Amino acid sequence: MTSELLEIHPQQLNFTFELKKQSSCLIQLTNNTDQYVAFKVKTTSPKKYCVRPNTGIVKPKSTYDFTVTMQAQSVAPPDLMCKDKFLIQSTVIPLGTAEEDISNIFSKESGRDIEEKKLKVFLTSPPQSPVLTAINGDLKQEMDHETSPRKDKACRGVENIPPPQKVAEDLKGFETAKDALELRSTTDVERFKTSVDDSKELTPASNVQSSIPKDVQGLKCTKEMKLDDNFEKLKSKISFMDSKLKEAEVTIVKLTQERSMADQEKDKLQGELEALKTNSAAGKTIQVGFPFFYVCVVAIMSLVIGYLSHL
Repeated sequence: MTSELLEIHPQQLNFTFELKKQSSCLIQLTNNTDQYVAFKVKTTSPKKYCVRPNTGIVKPKSTYDFTVTMQAQSVAPPDLMCKDKFLIQSTVIPLGTAEEDISNIFSKESGRDIEEKKLKVFLTSPPQSPVLTAINGDLKQEMDHETSPRKDKACRGVENIPPPQKVAEDLKGFETAKDALELRSTTDVERFKTSVDDSKELTPASNVQSSIPKDVQGLKCTKEMKLDDNFEKLKSKISFMDSKLKEAEVTIVKLTQERSMADQEKDKLQGELEALKTNSAAGKTIQVGFPFFYVCVVAIMSLVIGYLSHL
């Protein structure tokens, strides 16, 4: 084992298997040499496991940890038998090698001496809580004790009626037991009274009533203050809406007045337009008569001038 580049602990991967739950396993690599050693982790089921990190460099005389996580499984393997395996490769690298070049180091073309170590996977069932099992066992015993007389009664069916003499004896025994129980209860009450009288730590009813937490009172005050604030805000909103409604009513009245004035102006303009139309019609009739008279005068004057010119 001393000739190996890396010591691996543990030598196998142990996972606690639970349905639909992940399980993790920590692996520690130890480099006892005076050289830098690179490693790479491979598995037969890469979709089932997650290795972080799967490559790395272990410095001389130091350790390096990586975690293997098994993804949540929906089906349990038979008898928790698992055939998955992991392969850890390691090789010596020179100082200053970057982690990005590790994948090329483990390629077949590199020609390096690579050590390989195989690890098997083992699955274990989750441990059961001893407290719960003990509690369950006690409950089961109590339930068995409670149900046993019922079972006996059910098996026997109708119970046998005892003779009258036996009934009387049982009644006497019951009365004596009852008396003893009453005596015991009275003694217990007396003991309780004496213990109450002797104790000085008991608080009176007034103190009990006054021991209400101040936080509750403060909470009530804060709730009342919040209610008052909400009421004031609602009241201010209502007054604001009332003022807006009044302003809207005033604007509506102004608009109706302006509309009535516009209607009046429209009627006035229509009357003036009708008057202008009548006046224009009368002017046209006058103009039609005037040119005819003017033509007649011109004709007469032209006749007179023509007659005088012939003379």
